[in-house]
Amino acid sequence: MIPSQQYRFLRQSLRDGRSIKDDSSKWHRLHLDPWLLGLLVVNSIIGLMAVYSATAEDMGMVLRQATSFGVGFILLFICAQIPPKVYQATSPYFYLISIVLLVLVLVIGDTRLGAKRWLTVPGIGSVQPSEFMKFAMPLMMAWYFSRKPFPPKLVHILGALVIMFVPFVLVALQPDLSIGLIIPGIFVLFLSGMSWRLILGAFMAFAVAAPVLWMYVLQAYQKKRVLTLFDPESDALGAGWNIIQSKIAIGSGGLMGKGYLGGTQSHLGYLPEHHTDFILSTYSEEFGFFGVIFLFALYAAIIFRCMMIGLNSFHNYGRLLASAIGLTFFFFVFLNSGMISGILPVTGDPLPLMSYGGTAVIALLAGMGIVMSIHTHR
Repeated sequence: MIPSQQYRFLRQSLRDGRSIKDDSSKWHRLHLDPWLLGLLVVNSIIGLMAVYSATAEDMGMVLRQATSFGVGFILLFICAQIPPKVYQATSPYFYLISIVLLVLVLVIGDTRLGAKRWLTVPGIGSVQPSEFMKFAMPLMMAWYFSRKPFPPKLVHILGALVIMFVPFVLVALQPDLSIGLIIPGIFVLFLSGMSWRLILGAFMAFAVAAPVLWMYVLQAYQKKRVLTLFDPESDALGAGWNIIQSKIAIGSGGLMGKGYLGGTQSHLGYLPEHHTDFILSTYSEEFGFFGVIFLFALYAAIIFRCMMIGLNSFHNYGRLLASAIGLTFFFFVFLNSGMISGILPVTGDPLPLMSYGGTAVIALLAGMGIVMSIHTHR
């Protein structure tokens, strides 16, 4: 006969087990992934703290960014409720709407710093349609390849290149030659099982086309960015200023940083765009090497979770889409990190969930909602 104390312990353990199961099912009924959601919330809080510091404690900008996060998480919840089959059926429409928005930018867009990249929406403000295309692209490419044989044939790959080429041209006319727009499509190409011979051929074709792009496509300021990458001191007060000041900010942070709100490069105005493109430099100066390691570990966990959801998906569309969104997230972390450290040219791409800017935050969180939908609708 079981003693009363052991019986009570066993009964409590069973009750706890049921509660854990019930909690898990609650998350499943909400179509949310608690691990991914928790990581995104922590990253968003750090991002708001960084914006508060980088904007010299400008509460107006912080509140606008907080509003963007709020809208983004609401969209994340809504997107998570929609089954993947709905996204699969409507992916071409998302792509076409994004194309129309890119055309509207060229016609009636706002010109800032010599480029047309924004649309003014009454009651909302400025939006950047190219940020939405970064997620419309993997939606469209996943839809396209989920209907083709694996691995894809050459004719199917050529069709995919057309899908990527159209928005690339529209964005290049703004002008903006950030390769971030086509990278999600390239990731889907790789994930679709494209043969290594074709991949090697694509790299060789790009190498052949590079001189043509340099001579006839790149603008003068874009060429200067590339040249300055190799020798920023050659134009220390011009094109090389951003990189030099960014490196100073990163180096002065040391191991532990100068403390929150203690950065001098950004607060004294030496570091341009310290709340947008170069916010990681501001963060590095204040939190140091260990703070950056923590942030990168957080990013790695988000990327890993997205990839695991993609790999565990039971259908090709979900596998391609979730994995591509995770890899796209990784790419923009890598691109921005390389940019602020002088390893890559300055492209103007934001650091996910850190840089000030509403459109990028909302689009990214909506994309994460789609990943959760793939995970919970099986």
